[in-house]
Amino acid sequence: MNRVRIFDTTLRDGEQAPGFSMTEEGKLKMARTLAALNVDVIEAGFAAASPGDFRAVQAISREIEGPVICSLARAHRGDIQASADALAPAARKRIHIFLGTSPIHRDFKLHMSREQVIASIHESVAFARQFTDDVEFSAEDAIRTERDFLVEALSVAAAAGAGTLNVPDTVGYTTPEEIYDLFRYLGDHVVRDPDVVFSAHCHDDLGMAVANSLAAVRGGARQVECAVNGIGERAGNCALEDVVMALKTRSDTFGVSTRVDTTKIMAASRMLAQVTNVSPPRNKAIVGANAFAHEAGIHQHGVLQNRETYEIMKPEDIGLATDGIVLGKHSGRHALASRAEELGYLLEGEKLDRAFAAFKDVADEVGIVDTARLAALLASLDGDSDEKLWTLSRVEIRAPATPNAWPVARVELEHGDRGRLTDLASAPGALDAAFQAVSQIMGLPARVDGLDMQYVAAEEGDEGGQGANVLVEIRIAVEGEVFAGRARARDILPCCVSAYIDAAGNAAAVRRVRAAMPAARAAA
Repeated sequence: MNRVRIFDTTLRDGEQAPGFSMTEEGKLKMARTLAALNVDVIEAGFAAASPGDFRAVQAISREIEGPVICSLARAHRGDIQASADALAPAARKRIHIFLGTSPIHRDFKLHMSREQVIASIHESVAFARQFTDDVEFSAEDAIRTERDFLVEALSVAAAAGAGTLNVPDTVGYTTPEEIYDLFRYLGDHVVRDPDVVFSAHCHDDLGMAVANSLAAVRGGARQVECAVNGIGERAGNCALEDVVMALKTRSDTFGVSTRVDTTKIMAASRMLAQVTNVSPPRNKAIVGANAFAHEAGIHQHGVLQNRETYEIMKPEDIGLATDGIVLGKHSGRHALASRAEELGYLLEGEKLDRAFAAFKDVADEVGIVDTARLAALLASLDGDSDEKLWTLSRVEIRAPATPNAWPVARVELEHGDRGRLTDLASAPGALDAAFQAVSQIMGLPARVDGLDMQYVAAEEGDEGGQGANVLVEIRIAVEGEVFAGRARARDILPCCVSAYIDAAGNAAAVRRVRAAMPAARAAA
């Protein structure tokens, strides 16, 4: 079998992690996204854990088609019955039973002997088979279980009717060499039918969840349990996007494939961020904001000649449309000239020297030089006064007098040519109202697609009391296109509004360039 099943546990193990709780509606949205991603199994929850989890598993079973829908259960009849009831509407269903097998789990958590554990495994798997032919058994803390006992436990589960045998590294303790050897050993010694599948479920406590999962695949595992963005208990689970793209990119090494539609990976990551309000770190592999970004001049030069000089994957492969070039203080002349040409400015010789010097001054001040700021800089060097930036002068919020009233925002913007303009807007939230007022002034309707904020409190005793260093990065959608903006400030509200202005300015700059291109071509 040269295909690896992708068992997604974002909605179960992922949601159990502090800070990642989802509403029932959010779980259903995420399940739809996972179905579009074409994962093999969606572990929808732990039906016996709470009424909310039961309802979520039931709703997903009722509405989601394609993947197998799975519910976790302890080796208790009550848990198994709850899973069976919640999964009843599903066309394809799986009950996933777990029981600790390691000495520390047997002695301190379960207070059970080896014989009692074996009996419980057989009884619970056999009971679950009354409700579905698809039963999975997990030997919790398998990595710290004696090998002879682990072989016995998995053999008993297979004999009782389990079609998938999961070998979890519950506490993220193993190493790639160790888990590879373990799966080879289990493949040789566990008594089972030929179609029984071994599965790996690795945690990231030592930062090796993905490496261990890939080693398990090399050792014979044909199911990997993982979560979008690597969320999960403690340090998280094996990240779905990492293991899928590793198997795809290095198919020459692993010789296996998955059914996942990798072009939907970015959409899944963003949906999870939306329903949990937690975005992956910038440097997160595959889906982080920096995963396909290049600021260093040497890298940019190589990428402009051939993307494969510094990219082993195409951003389009994960559903990301980007050229990856980020203009900042580390960027070189080639990147600046290339981006300027996109904006309609040809930089060569002395003109490139002047532009590059001015660009470096701006980059040292603001960090990243976005489209609107670059367009303004290039226009000023050409003596063109049309490209001016909007800046925030003032923002005020009037709180509603009654619970059902909306806040009102008064925003003042400054423009190099148009001077100072003011407008009012009302919306259900204070920020929404401020954003609306900005759009009215700039004449650019937009919708916020995402907002990330870093808030670092000032040192104790710093002038101004509780001051802070706030960095906001925002994405806005304008007629189906997404534009980014960022800002730094000492306060959250003006920082968010300034970032929105920055993004709207980028959208406006790109529109002006596109509008000018047909005229320029006609003149030529």
